[in-house]
Amino acid sequence: MDHFQYRDGVMWVEEVAVPEIADQVGTPFYLYSTATLQRHFRALDDSFAGLNHLTCFAVKACSNIAILRLFAGLGGGADIVSGGELYRALAAGIEPGKIVYSGVGKTAAEIRQALEAGILMFNLESEQELTVVARCAAELQVTARISFRVNPDVDPHTHAYISTGLAKNKFGIPIAEAPAVYRRAQKMDWVEIVGVSCHIGSQLTKVSPFVDTIDKLKKFLARLAADGIAVKYLDIGGGLGIRYDREEPPEPAAYGAAVRQALGELDCTLILEPGRVIVGNAGIMVTKVLYTKSGQGGEKKFIVVDAGMNDLFRPSLYDAYHAIVPVVQGDGATQTADVVGPICETGDFLARDQEVPAARPGELLAVKSAGAYGFTMASNYNSRPRVAEVLANGAEFHVIRRRESYADLIRGEEIPGFLKES
Repeated sequence: MDHFQYRDGVMWVEEVAVPEIADQVGTPFYLYSTATLQRHFRALDDSFAGLNHLTCFAVKACSNIAILRLFAGLGGGADIVSGGELYRALAAGIEPGKIVYSGVGKTAAEIRQALEAGILMFNLESEQELTVVARCAAELQVTARISFRVNPDVDPHTHAYISTGLAKNKFGIPIAEAPAVYRRAQKMDWVEIVGVSCHIGSQLTKVSPFVDTIDKLKKFLARLAADGIAVKYLDIGGGLGIRYDREEPPEPAAYGAAVRQALGELDCTLILEPGRVIVGNAGIMVTKVLYTKSGQGGEKKFIVVDAGMNDLFRPSLYDAYHAIVPVVQGDGATQTADVVGPICETGDFLARDQEVPAARPGELLAVKSAGAYGFTMASNYNSRPRVAEVLANGAEFHVIRRRESYADLIRGEEIPGFLKES
């Protein structure tokens, strides 16, 4: 369920009419619903009620500090993959002791930044990374709490670009090799082993890959215990999918029940890293139609809008589907068309050969399910300012990120003196 509903043919978000926001903010813009974000976070978190667990939102999915602050207020932590995401999480008020640092390419500077902040733990992905973390911890005279991300070679049955748990993927340490790495870490100074981590992919629509992964992890934990290595945390990552089109992902309650059953009597704190499942359907992107045109012979239809692939990259990157609906319903007429943007690339599209509203110039369209990996993947390609982000809360709405200006585009750039003289 989300809080984007039609009233008398006009789309509302909670208690605000979307056209009113467009009039004041301009287009394009991302629009999120506070009530939906809260509902989705609680639905996932409550499915593990009574079990020791920590819900660490995957910041890469939607990183605005206002949204991170909202989750912090609900008791959430953060799963981060960069120093910038750590900075955002701390700025949003997330407790350092609820931050887990994942990712394959942490730099020494980022590792020191996280050690100084006092994060809960690092999810390490290689022996070389372990060496760097230990060295940084020794330099700072602090203990680094670590887990290793193990790769269980489980097929998540998702898009190849967001599959992370297969042997051929770059993530983690092969589960057969991981015990030796844990034994090495056990002997090192300035390092404390506290967990085991695993994340097999994103947009999963079945519970079976999660269950298969947990079965492998339980056997792995038993092997660690035989080596005298006990862990406090089991991080099973995120990846639960949402409905974009005809997918039928499990509800959070069904996911929680399956994970609980698979865990059995395992005695450790569970760490969850949901992202898309919380924010995906809690946000839309609103764009305005600029022009309509036809290809040769009039059979191919194009709707040109003011949002492009730099604003929402998923369709171009993954050939991903996003439903596109009118903000103000007219006569209900639809057509098969490409919805394209202003970017000078054939790959600049929001939809291809998709049944969409038969919109006219000046009308508003809503691109649904845009809350996850929407703004966070946006760029300034073609020197286009990044769009505004807006958060609705009841009868109010707030600009939580202003639209960039042209001056923002060249901030940090400089013409050297020898060019000024020419």
